[in-house]
Amino acid sequence: MRFGHFFYPMKFDDSQDVQAIDDCLYEAELAEELGLDAIWLAEHHFTGECVYGDPLVFASAVAVKTKRVLLGFGILEIALHNPIRLAIQTALLDNLSRGRLVVGLGRGSNFNSFEYLGFGSSSVTEGPELLVEGEDLMIKAWTTDNLKYQGKYWNVTFPSLRPRPYRKPHPTLARSGITDESIVEMARIGRIPLLRGRSTEHLGQSIRLYRDTMLSSGFDEGEVDNALDQSWVWRECYVAETDEQALEEFIPAYQRAYETISDYRERWNPKDIVVPKQPPPLPISAYQPTPNPGVGEALVGSPRRVAEQVAQLRDVGATNLMLTHRGLVSREQSASSMRLLSQKVAPLFK
Repeated sequence: MRFGHFFYPMKFDDSQDVQAIDDCLYEAELAEELGLDAIWLAEHHFTGECVYGDPLVFASAVAVKTKRVLLGFGILEIALHNPIRLAIQTALLDNLSRGRLVVGLGRGSNFNSFEYLGFGSSSVTEGPELLVEGEDLMIKAWTTDNLKYQGKYWNVTFPSLRPRPYRKPHPTLARSGITDESIVEMARIGRIPLLRGRSTEHLGQSIRLYRDTMLSSGFDEGEVDNALDQSWVWRECYVAETDEQALEEFIPAYQRAYETISDYRERWNPKDIVVPKQPPPLPISAYQPTPNPGVGEALVGSPRRVAEQVAQLRDVGATNLMLTHRGLVSREQSASSMRLLSQKVAPLFK
């Protein structure tokens, strides 16, 4: 298994923006030093849910501060971007990172519909179609000279895209998938999946659905195994010396952050759009000494407990983990958690 550090820093006090950004850059260098396998970046706007705001600009800083780790987007919301400009930006990042880039794309969701309105877009309901066409246009932009493209949303023509991507024919592409519908759509074209799952057991169902759909779509076992070997699973993660310390330092902060972003959604999301309800984080009392794969536990606890949770994820088919503490702990606590993960948990799964 590979272990990635996922930048998803939820900082709602704007007086701390510069410190939060500096902390992420520190964590990027630490992730490389500790031998973690990847750094992932999210995209959210206007609230501090993802404090650096622009993952493409921030990824440039991370690219020049690291030499080895994969750099991945989990995810870029295609409806908020012009695909040609996004193809140029990611081609530049692919060169800056010498081919270490994974471009994770998604259609976005109704959870944060207000983000679309903030960019002057009403494309929430068109997200799935925008994703398919935008991804197709990006691939053609990376790989085609004298491009003439006529689609439903974009009509473009140009001689060639520069810079050319470092990786040939183009950077690694992935997609996010939460619903069964989106997982089936990814599997039908063999796109590398970025998965979440409401619980470990639910994640296993999603992986089986992806595998079965990919096989029924004409891919062979080797192609399916290759796609799943490159897949990543997103989980909250915080490791401390004891279960009690980890739970007390992380869970209350996680619950407060959930309540804050829920308030933003209630206030700013359009009232005529159905927004699915996200379940709140489990309380400390729900975390028993033995992890429960049937509920939505975060990976929180001592190295022993977190290793048990990782083993459960491995056993349902997870191959790589993108792990975040959502910036809800101090720099010192973050560094300690990353060290415990890299030194006492990850080696058990290599």
